[in-house]
Amino acid sequence: MEAALKAKGRLLASSALDAKDELEEKLERCFSVISPMVNGVSEREANDALNAHVCKGAQQHEEVCLGLLTMILTEPSQAQRCYRDLMLVSRDGMNLILIKINQLLMEKYLKLQDTVRIQLVWTVREVVKNAVLGADGVCMTLMKQIAGGDVTPKNIWLAENVLEILVEQREWVLKSNMLIAMIVYTYLRLIVDHHGTPQLQALRQNEVDFCMTLLREKFMDCTMIGRDLVRLLQNVARIPEFEKLWRDILHNPQALSPQFTGILQLLQTRTSRKFLACRLTPDMETKLLFMTSRVRFGQQKRYQDWFQRQYLSTPDSQSLRCDLIRYICGVVHPSNEVLSSDILPRWAIIGWLLTTCTSNVAASNAKLALFYDWLFFNPEKDSIMNIEPAILVMHHSMKPHPAITATLLDFICRIIPHFYPPLESHVRQGVFNSLNHIVEKRVLAPLAPLFDNPKLDKELRAMIREKFPEFCSSPSPPVEVKIEESVAVDMDNHVTDKEQEENCYDNTDAAFSDDEEEMNNKGKKREFRFHPIKEAIVEEPVDITPYLDQLDDALKEKVLLIQKGRDTETRCEIMQEIVDMILEDDFDTELMVTLASCLVELFKGHFRGEVLPEEITEESLEESVGKPLYVTFRNLCQMQEDNSSFSLLLELLSELYQKQPKIGYHLLYYLRASKAASGKMRLYESFAQATQLGDLHTCLMMDMKACQEDDIRLLCYLTPTIYTSFPDETLRSSELLNMIVAVIDSAQLQELVCHVMMGNLVMFRKDSVLNILIQSLDWETFEQYCTWQLFLAHNIPLELVIPILQHVKYKEHPEALSCLLLQLRREKPTEEMVKMVMSRPCHPDDHFTTSILRQWSMKHDDTLAEQIKALLIKNNSLPRKRQSLRSSSSKLAQLTLEQILEHLANLRLCLLPTKQNFFTQTPILQALQHVQASCDEAHKMKFSDLFALADDYEDSSKPSRSRRKTAASSPRSRKNASQPVGNDEDSSSSSGTEEEDAKPKPKRKRRGSSAVGSDSD
Repeated sequence: MEAALKAKGRLLASSALDAKDELEEKLERCFSVISPMVNGVSEREANDALNAHVCKGAQQHEEVCLGLLTMILTEPSQAQRCYRDLMLVSRDGMNLILIKINQLLMEKYLKLQDTVRIQLVWTVREVVKNAVLGADGVCMTLMKQIAGGDVTPKNIWLAENVLEILVEQREWVLKSNMLIAMIVYTYLRLIVDHHGTPQLQALRQNEVDFCMTLLREKFMDCTMIGRDLVRLLQNVARIPEFEKLWRDILHNPQALSPQFTGILQLLQTRTSRKFLACRLTPDMETKLLFMTSRVRFGQQKRYQDWFQRQYLSTPDSQSLRCDLIRYICGVVHPSNEVLSSDILPRWAIIGWLLTTCTSNVAASNAKLALFYDWLFFNPEKDSIMNIEPAILVMHHSMKPHPAITATLLDFICRIIPHFYPPLESHVRQGVFNSLNHIVEKRVLAPLAPLFDNPKLDKELRAMIREKFPEFCSSPSPPVEVKIEESVAVDMDNHVTDKEQEENCYDNTDAAFSDDEEEMNNKGKKREFRFHPIKEAIVEEPVDITPYLDQLDDALKEKVLLIQKGRDTETRCEIMQEIVDMILEDDFDTELMVTLASCLVELFKGHFRGEVLPEEITEESLEESVGKPLYVTFRNLCQMQEDNSSFSLLLELLSELYQKQPKIGYHLLYYLRASKAASGKMRLYESFAQATQLGDLHTCLMMDMKACQEDDIRLLCYLTPTIYTSFPDETLRSSELLNMIVAVIDSAQLQELVCHVMMGNLVMFRKDSVLNILIQSLDWETFEQYCTWQLFLAHNIPLELVIPILQHVKYKEHPEALSCLLLQLRREKPTEEMVKMVMSRPCHPDDHFTTSILRQWSMKHDDTLAEQIKALLIKNNSLPRKRQSLRSSSSKLAQLTLEQILEHLANLRLCLLPTKQNFFTQTPILQALQHVQASCDEAHKMKFSDLFALADDYEDSSKPSRSRRKTAASSPRSRKNASQPVGNDEDSSSSSGTEEEDAKPKPKRKRRGSSAVGSDSD
């Protein structure tokens, strides 16, 4: 027995009963390959042998690298030598090693043997010490494994060692903005847990010192955290070092950074999902995602009890509840499909977490975490999904747990004046915006039944009426709109609505089995891509007994054969026989629903794991579509669409789709990958119309969303085909584009760019590209960069998207401005480009216009000079009071004379050190002279340096003018001095215009009236 429990492998702690881990097997196999090369020989001989093996090909390179990594992890005495060999033989910049380290950290960390865990941290230290490209990502993954609310020795050891690595490599840390922000967020949160023993106090002081160093030296990098940085700093405000920091934040923000304007700047910035997610370990994250995507409402008690025993049972774990609530509000945003199902809603989990708080401090912090996004809510920037759980917790707790509703309402009333008195008006407006948005989106409509409920005591109701009078009147009968409630459950869940209300936070029996978790742990995140831990799956017999009795004998026999069959080919043959039975004339279509229920249960394995083969070849693709489920797809492809059999199969697929939504993207994959389905992609449209959705666009978006959550590689594989086959549904959809760019990595982005440039993929078209780019301005930074890279891969004229400049602001949209700037510098300026660029408001910190004008002035000086001359003369010829009403081809583009002059003044200052002669060109001087002659004294004073250039031009041009003309010009005839020789018609026209514009106002009016009557001439 003792031998059976011994660890079988070199890496993972497992028993003889556990299935062999694939990753461990692979690493041990590579270890066995390199062991003879390095054991019992000199270092030089070992190095020669390793290099010789690596040179044979990519597979051998992988074997050597992973073998050396395994030796590092399992044999500490050989670690230094193996790491040195690894650095010498690696041909990919250690990329393969970083991938495997990330995989071990994310998927296997909890199972690693103690020695391996120590060596893994040692390897990360060496990788960071050598500044390997990508090491910052490994550090962030390692920090994610430091659990909050956990002061066990192993967790404290990890926190100490990671901090030690970061402090030692401080200069390296300071080069990565995201790493700085992630470190500050992580350790500000951990400081709260580390108190009591001398060891914890020493660790706490080191954490405080390092955080203060980063906050003081790189404060603007830390501000990307957003409003949750303030929340974390509040928790440590009484520590002396942070007291001084708080004084600077509140009273002297410029001392931290010239760009920091004050605490309001932080509070109005939404915290990105990646920060909220980084404080949950991968295991916690997997369990939460499982509960919010797979557990039925009414069956959650056993799962919650397991979670509480595992993570929330100690006094120190009180602080973890805030992390969990912020994660649920800010990261877990269920799809419409989940919201309309009987899946456990977010508000029920949050209500349960609130009831588990055993201290007043923990309860207050948990309530603040729940309402934090309310306080400075901006409907244009923040999501309704962030504020929805709080209102639904209050609403659903009113009957079964009125005390919870009362304490939450009391909290939101009192937080308005007490959160930060100088910003009371902002907090009040934020809460008002939240409530107003909740009513507008009909999350709860109206609010009066909640705010003026008889179950609340009189004093609380009076306080609510005082704070929120707009929402306390109920002119019409109350209407409850159920956005995130569970629907009544039919055959699978017999818990009544009343029972659910009475026991909404702790309910009936269920089992938290590893198998169910693994079968359903596909809830992957959009950001930071922390993949759930994959464990060995033990297949259990599927119970379809309730459905079998409803089938006729022939179908029942076939279904049982599929259930008992283990051979894929045999199961496919039986599935073909079932399809043939469906297509017979005497088939009872009423059996379709029951048959679909059976097949969904039997084919559960089809929807587990990744669909796309690891190596994509014709053989592997054909093998991947040889599943019993795909027999239905194959038959569909072989039929005519006007055939009655075609409709019957669509009906079966529709029933399957209703019970298992993943069917949709599996059909897309089959139509893309199978040779038998070549050219049949439009069948998907017939399928979409046959479903209950009945709409191609909605069905396509939902299926691509499901694919995005389950299999990112498959999403990228399907993208070119989806865009090509359904251009009307995809090319105008910013939703689909956002799905793609939210999850792809840099390699997948490069692959899509190649598809575009090879002509296999078109993601934008001229009539919709501007609208999509404008909508992308609110996306995350990497998502925007991906979008612009994909746009630039297309051959779309930049002039089509230039109007976006009217929507971008230099503080809020640096991603779009950077991409536009780099692309505009390659373009030859046109009139529309120059107009749009110069229409941007002048601001001392916004250098966009000056930058691009400088580039153009160095490459296309003559063209730019003519464009600026035309703009100056055109804007100067209109009365000042009408300039604000003018617009160009874009309704938003407005350009005033003062704007042009300010941009020119900035450009002149920028060009001074270069001795560039842009401002000595004739068109520029003519235009400045023209403006100077008619502008008021205030403008002459403000832009005196610019106009001085025109004065110099007049003085130097006099001799030239007298040589070229027979009669000398008088000093009063300066308009002729700027007239080019030999330009008869244009010159006279220009001269005439300048002369008339230089005249007093009454004369310009007469010129205008004569122009009106010129048609009669």
